[in-house]
Amino acid sequence: MTKARDLANIISGGFTESDIPNLSASKITSGTFADARIADLNASKLTGSIADARIPASAVSQHATSFDDNAIVNDLSTLALRQASDGNRSAYNTNSQYVDVFQDSTGITSLTNTTRLSDEYMASVIADANTKLLLSFDSSETGKEGDDASNITVAEGGNNNGVLTSSVKKYGNNALHLPDSASLVLTPNSNAIFGSTSNTDFTIEFWHKSTGGAGDYRALFVKGNHSGNVKDLRAYYAVNMTTLYFDVEVGGVNYGITATGLDNVSTQFNHYAFIRQGSNIRFYYNGVQKGSASVGTGTLDADYSTLQFGKSFIGSGTSYAHGYWDDFRISNIARYPDGTSFTPPSAGFALVTANATGSFQSNTITASSSVSSMGAIITYQDQAGTNALNTDIVLQLSADGGSNFTTATLTALPDFSTGIKMAKVNDLAVTAGTSLKYKLSFANQSGSKEARIRGVSLQY
Repeated sequence: MTKARDLANIISGGFTESDIPNLSASKITSGTFADARIADLNASKLTGSIADARIPASAVSQHATSFDDNAIVNDLSTLALRQASDGNRSAYNTNSQYVDVFQDSTGITSLTNTTRLSDEYMASVIADANTKLLLSFDSSETGKEGDDASNITVAEGGNNNGVLTSSVKKYGNNALHLPDSASLVLTPNSNAIFGSTSNTDFTIEFWHKSTGGAGDYRALFVKGNHSGNVKDLRAYYAVNMTTLYFDVEVGGVNYGITATGLDNVSTQFNHYAFIRQGSNIRFYYNGVQKGSASVGTGTLDADYSTLQFGKSFIGSGTSYAHGYWDDFRISNIARYPDGTSFTPPSAGFALVTANATGSFQSNTITASSSVSSMGAIITYQDQAGTNALNTDIVLQLSADGGSNFTTATLTALPDFSTGIKMAKVNDLAVTAGTSLKYKLSFANQSGSKEARIRGVSLQY
C-alpha cells in the first residue's frame, strides 16, 4: 500500500522529466499533441517515430517561417509590362496574369469620358474626331495630331527650309517661319485629308502673319500641280496683299471667291478660315465672312494630293508667301457655318478636351478556378500636375464580372521609367468568382491636372 500511495502522490503531483526516462513513441497510440507542447517536447526522451496523425498540421505551420511571395509577383508583373510595352503587344493573359499596355483598344470597354489615345495611354479626355490634321508647331515642324496624322508626311521644302521660332508666334511655344522660297508640304497617303470622292464639308484654318512675298500671286496654300497653273483648291494673295482669292474645283468646274479690303496682314497674326459647307464655299478673315460662292453638291476634284503652303505655281509662274504660320488645322466639318461672324479661337487648338472625371474597364478575363483575392500593378504618367493615388486615380477589382467591385488602396512603387510612375495592390479580397475585371477611374482632372494610364497588370 505504501508504494501504491507513493505512486498516487507522484501522479497527482504530475510527472517530471526524470520520472519518464525513456518513452517509446509507439506507446503514443491515440489523441494528438497540443500545438503548444510540440515546441517543448524533448526529443531525447522519445524512441522510434511518432505517427503522422499524432502531430496536427497547425502544430507544424505555427513554427514554420512565413514567406511573402508578393515581391516576386510584382517583379514578374513589372517585367510583363515592360515586355508588352517594348513589343507593342495587344492585351493578353496567362493562367494567373492579365497584361494591357493599350497598344490598341482590344482589352478595354465601358469608356466613360475617357479615350485611348494613339500614343498608347488612357486618359479622361475626349478626342475631337472632326480634326483630320493639327499642327501646333510646339515641339517640331513635323509634329502632328488628328485622325489622318499617321497617314500624312509633313516636311518643309524649298531652297530655304522653314524654321521654328519662339520669338514670333500666336499661341504655344513656336510658330513656323517660311522665309524666301521655303514651303510647308503635306503629302497624304491613301486618300487622307481629301479622298478621291470627297463631297463633304471641310475647314482649313490657321493663323498667319505676312512678311510679304514674291511673284504675281502669293500662295497661302495650293492643292495642285505646283509646277503648273492647275489645282483642286487654292488660296492666294494679289501683289497688293489686300485682295485674297479662294478657288475650288468641284466636278471639274472652277468656283471662286474674291475678298477685298483685308487689312493688317503684316502687322499682326490674323485668323484665316476656308470652308466648304454643303453647296457653298466661304472665306472668313478674323471671324468675319469676306466672301462666299455656290459650288453645288459635286465631288471636290482629286487630281492632286500634295497640299503646299507658302509656295506654288499660280498664273504664269511660281509665287511665294512669306511669313509665320501657327496653329494649322484641317477638319471634316464646316466649323463656322452660315456666314455668321464668330470670335476667333482665344487659345491654341487642342485635339482633346479634358473631363474632370472619367472611367474605363477591362474586358472580362475568365479564370480557370474561383478567385477570391486579386492584385494589380499600374503604370501611369503625371502629364499635368501631380495625381494622388486613391483620390485622382482609383482602382477597383472584381471577380464576379463587375457585379461587385472592391476598391483597392494603391501603394507607390519605384518609377517604371523616366516620367512613368508605378503603383501596386496585393491580395485584395474580392467577392469570389471566375469573371475577372478591373476598373480605373479619374477624378479632379483639368487643364492643370491630367493622369495618363500607361499599363495594367492584373494578378489572380
